[in-house]
Amino acid sequence: MAEPDGRACVRARVLIRPKAGILDPQGVAVEQALPALGFTGVSDVRIGRLIELELDDPAQLEAMCERLLANPLIEDYEIVGR
Repeated sequence: MAEPDGRACVRARVLIRPKAGILDPQGVAVEQALPALGFTGVSDVRIGRLIELELDDPAQLEAMCERLLANPLIEDYEIVGR
C-alpha cells in the first residue's frame, strides 16, 4: 500500500492474549457458557484482542507493542503481518 506522497505503508496485525497463568474472566465465562448452548469438548478458552494498523516504519512495531499496545506483565502479543 502507498501513501499519496509515495511512501509505502505496511499493514500489520497484532494479536494480544493474557499470558498463561493469568486469570481470564471473559475466557472462563465463555468456557462455562458453551456447554449450556450444546457445545462440548471445549477447554482453556482465552479471550484476546486484535489490533490492525498501517504504519510507515514496521521496525517500530515491536516497541509499540511493548510500550502501549500490550501490557508485557500480563499479556503476550504476536505480530501476524508486516
